[in-house]
Amino acid sequence: MLAIALAAGLPVSVPALSATAPMASTVRADTQGVAFRLGAEQVSIHLDGAGVVHVQALPNGATDTHTLVLDPDAKPAATGNARVHDDGTTLTIASDRLTATWHKSANTLELQDAQHHPLLTLDLAALAQGHLLLSHAPGDALYGIGGYNATQDASAGLLRSGRQVATAGEQGHAGAPFVWSTAGYGVLLDSDGATFTLRPGTIDASDTRQEMDVYILLGTPARLFGAVAELSGRTPLFPKWAMGFTNSQWGIDEKEFRDIVATYRAKHIPLDAFTFDFDWKDWGKDWGEFSWNPVKFPDGPSGKLKADMAALGVHMTGIMKPRVHVDTVEGRYATAHDLWLPGEKTSPDYFSHKPVKDIDFDKPAARAWWFNPQLAHSFDTGIVGWWNDEADTTKSNTQFLNMQRATYDGQRAHSNLRVWSINRNFWLGSQRYAYGLWSGDIPTGFASMAGQRARMLSAVNVGAMQWGMDGGGFKNGTPTPENYARWIEFGAFTPIFRVHGELGQKRQPWVYGPLAEKAATDAIRLRQALIPYIYSYEHVRRATGVGLVRPLLFDWPHDPNVRNDVDSWLFGDWLLVSPVVVQGQAAKDVYLPAGRWIDWFSGKAYEGGRSVHLAIDSKGWGDIPLFIRDGAIIPTQPPMDYVGERPLTELGVDVFPAAQRSTFDYYDDDGATYGYEHGAYFLQSLSVQRRGDAVQIELGAASGSFKPALRFYLLKIHGDAATGVSGKLPAFDSLDTLQRGGGEGWARGHDRYGEVTWVRVAAARAAQITLTR
Repeated sequence: MLAIALAAGLPVSVPALSATAPMASTVRADTQGVAFRLGAEQVSIHLDGAGVVHVQALPNGATDTHTLVLDPDAKPAATGNARVHDDGTTLTIASDRLTATWHKSANTLELQDAQHHPLLTLDLAALAQGHLLLSHAPGDALYGIGGYNATQDASAGLLRSGRQVATAGEQGHAGAPFVWSTAGYGVLLDSDGATFTLRPGTIDASDTRQEMDVYILLGTPARLFGAVAELSGRTPLFPKWAMGFTNSQWGIDEKEFRDIVATYRAKHIPLDAFTFDFDWKDWGKDWGEFSWNPVKFPDGPSGKLKADMAALGVHMTGIMKPRVHVDTVEGRYATAHDLWLPGEKTSPDYFSHKPVKDIDFDKPAARAWWFNPQLAHSFDTGIVGWWNDEADTTKSNTQFLNMQRATYDGQRAHSNLRVWSINRNFWLGSQRYAYGLWSGDIPTGFASMAGQRARMLSAVNVGAMQWGMDGGGFKNGTPTPENYARWIEFGAFTPIFRVHGELGQKRQPWVYGPLAEKAATDAIRLRQALIPYIYSYEHVRRATGVGLVRPLLFDWPHDPNVRNDVDSWLFGDWLLVSPVVVQGQAAKDVYLPAGRWIDWFSGKAYEGGRSVHLAIDSKGWGDIPLFIRDGAIIPTQPPMDYVGERPLTELGVDVFPAAQRSTFDYYDDDGATYGYEHGAYFLQSLSVQRRGDAVQIELGAASGSFKPALRFYLLKIHGDAATGVSGKLPAFDSLDTLQRGGGEGWARGHDRYGEVTWVRVAAARAAQITLTR
């Protein structure tokens, strides 16, 4: 009967876990919620934001403590017209986005959305006994909790069912005590680790803590992750160079490094960063974990290498390990100050073969010591980003989080330059510390590459929005030229774009022959052209909690065709990508959700809600299935070899007007410091809408104190070319004459998408422009 009632959208009450559960007593209500006793438990139900209900059950005498899942600096969220009503048998807490009804006799809490559709019912009696039990419609699709490690079978995709352990895990795993549904709800436990059992119609969870602290979130997927960002913490911005291409290598010295960089520049293959493995460190010597190797990199310690690379636009980043050599100055310090992991035995390091132990980063003293003067010197002389490795082998879900937290806090205290890191697992809360995730030591080959799609999208589904992988594969040798080319094309549409291989493996495009080099170079250049679009999503992720990459189900939550789709994803709001991941593939079917879509390369238009059949270049590997969503506003920049090579004075913006108004918030700042936290940014909204034969474009007023070099937007409005443009913009007979004019104006013509109207308009100034046909 419960399942029938839920399926019919009827209000329901779930029987209490214990038939002898006590009645509530000592009720205390206020404008945000209610608190009462249920047996020996102190239970409270409060709004914590317009779409969030916080339910807590504390044993008698227990204190209200929180785990690192929650942001310790979070501020109270606005609740949106909160109201509480008690009629004696029920108590209702409501906001503009939800209604929560406490049925007193049944000891249940019923959650409804803004339209009063019942979504969840929480058993309060069970919660008071240390058990989370929720009922929901049996057909609801569930996501979150955890992803996949580097070698795990990922064929289950994105959907979650059965027993699911929320853990940080090992080797690329991402975890969170968070389960959510496209039906419009999410459940977040404030927990150091939890076990969920998901059955049709029920969510059942137990916590490692005695306290039961649960946040129930209601809304669209985007709103759910916005609420998670409010509760767990927002992400700081990565430096702008991190939007580009990073080459990692294990087995290198300064001479080879300089030669590799010179080749990238000579071939005009964009490169923004280079990551060193063990080679950069003086590994095994006093302070060697934290210092340049002066033999392999003679110009490292003095800062000369940093200066030379800065002139070429290359940022250097380096590997960090959680372990320290025992018989060194720092090792003896760790012993004297009890910084080691408890109970860990000394073992020989696989690289130095000398005895090592792991630092326990859950200890505040260890974190305070970690960013020591030697590491600060390496940062000052050029290691400006951190590849944290191998801190995922302990039982602690927060070891990796706290390793990066130590680096983040240390670097921020030392410098105003932004922190960048990649790490080998993820636990919710890590995102507060400039924390990227990479998918671990994955093998090369097409099967491994294909499996990265589910790994990435599952990580996004638990809040790990900054994700990347070892492009080309880390283990099992050298990828084929085709595999390498296709992997670069895939990587160009992930948040963190990098390549890496095992000791002695090279991952430069020219290593794989002319066909692979061309395909890879084209993909890297396309990534570089999209930097203004990509960097704007740094701001979006920080502001909304939703990142650059998201599964299609975020935007089409009720489309059954995308509920477990890992073949395609959104890259920002306006691009859908479906990389080729099958060897020798000559054709591919790609499902396009509802709406109108345009092929990025050919300009061919498709109606969505169906699959389209594409021919694939199985010989030259140069094509990427990439589609533009109707209503798109996509800023791009001219070709550059690295981010910021030249001042961006004119920004090209491709615009595809739709009947529904669409908006893109163009964002910029200095790309390097935390000035944006104090208002030093540039933000301007660009909006478009087609109304009959007219297209209306609006540029909002710019905000922020940062003044970019940008002077003009060159809007490229696709569709029927205009016969007139409102205002005093002069008309030109071609794009060439418009650009030579040096000021505002418009022209009409053709490009690969068909007829186009170019409008050159001043940036940083509010404007309304109407195109008529």
